[in-house]
Amino acid sequence: MALSANDAFAAGAGRGRRRRGRGRRGALSEINVTPLVDVMLVLLIVFMISAPLLTVGVPVELPKTEAGSLQDQSEPLTVSIRADGSIFIKDDAVAFANLAPRLHEMAGPGGARPLYVRADGKAAYAVVAQVMASLSTSGFTSINLITDTGGPSSGAKAAP
Repeated sequence: MALSANDAFAAGAGRGRRRRGRGRRGALSEINVTPLVDVMLVLLIVFMISAPLLTVGVPVELPKTEAGSLQDQSEPLTVSIRADGSIFIKDDAVAFANLAPRLHEMAGPGGARPLYVRADGKAAYAVVAQVMASLSTSGFTSINLITDTGGPSSGAKAAP
């Protein structure tokens, strides 16, 4: 006669049978917050390091184009033009007459550092054109305009 698994437990019901349930230990009612604290500290450190990298300095609304972004290069000089026509080099306001001398001073010998121009989309075209002409005639050869991606199409058909 063969016994099934249920019959084997029933046969030894009187001796050596373990009690089901929690036994002597009570319910664990504490919450272990150590992993939560660890994760929050890691996130805090990540955001503290990355937050300064997200802002360039002067807030401007960049126009949107469908041009792609550039690959990272050496530390560029950034010229920002606000909607009211004020000009900034990095975070420092500068007069139009002092723009080229200050940039030559910051660029160092050779002036081979790339130069990025960030102009607000609402800035007057004349101011942007004057700044670009001043930079070009003062000897800077690597002048780039910065825009946001995802703007209206230029009329070219997009690749599927």
